[in-house]
Amino acid sequence: MSWVEWAFDGVLLLGVVGLAFGVLVVRDLYHSVILFIAFGLLLALGWVRLGAADIALAEAAIGAGLTGVLLLDALHAMRVRGGGRVT
Repeated sequence: MSWVEWAFDGVLLLGVVGLAFGVLVVRDLYHSVILFIAFGLLLALGWVRLGAADIALAEAAIGAGLTGVLLLDALHAMRVRGGGRVT
């Protein structure tokens, strides 16, 4: 492996860990869901780097795509029913 691949893997690792921490720390639920979607996409990229394209596709479709849409829909439903801002 060249130093460029090591650097990319290091940045990818820091990005995944940083996004996971951000999802837990952010107070606004909308921003937390957006960070979760980005986390799923970076995780899918990590699976591609490990040579597991099938798992990467499932992670991108289910982990980032479907789960992200369901979380955004649930957040919208909470805001509509609650009548106020959900944090």
